[in-house]
Amino acid sequence: MPPQFDDDVSRQPKPGPDGDGERLEQLLPLVYAELREIAERQLRGEHAAITLQPTALAHEAYLRLAGADLAWAGRTHVLAVAARTMRRILVDEARRRHADRRGGGAVQVTMPSLAAPQADPIDVLAVDVALARLAERDERKARMVELRHFAGLTLEEIAEVLDVSIATVHRDLRFATSWLAAELSAE
Repeated sequence: MPPQFDDDVSRQPKPGPDGDGERLEQLLPLVYAELREIAERQLRGEHAAITLQPTALAHEAYLRLAGADLAWAGRTHVLAVAARTMRRILVDEARRRHADRRGGGAVQVTMPSLAAPQADPIDVLAVDVALARLAERDERKARMVELRHFAGLTLEEIAEVLDVSIATVHRDLRFATSWLAAELSAE
């Protein structure tokens, strides 16, 4: 069964006596460079109001993962949970800034595969809402978008994590990306 992810990693079950906390300590240093790349990808094209740097985002995700006590299933599991955690951090930051300014200053990011060809920044909150709508419609497609566009996993890695064929990943991602682009352009 593929690993299950949750927006709030602290709600995941505690590991048993098999030493999952130690496993994470072993895995995180091996994937730290990839965590930093994910952070850079997520912060690329950010609105100037964002104060987080890639290293700070990677460290914040690292700290949250270290305290999560998940049953870690390997590199792709760590990267997938880290990408979702980083997205949650950015959404929380955007909500905080949005609340501070009451309607202004929402965090902007560029998602080249979802944005218009001119790669205008996309509102993180709008992406989060659109992904939530997609998840209501089809959770697997929403997870694929997260794994591909936020974690940067390959089609093969996504297929492994979700236990589906590569053809299914390709087909579902094509649909999900088009659907999200339409949702985001409508806003």
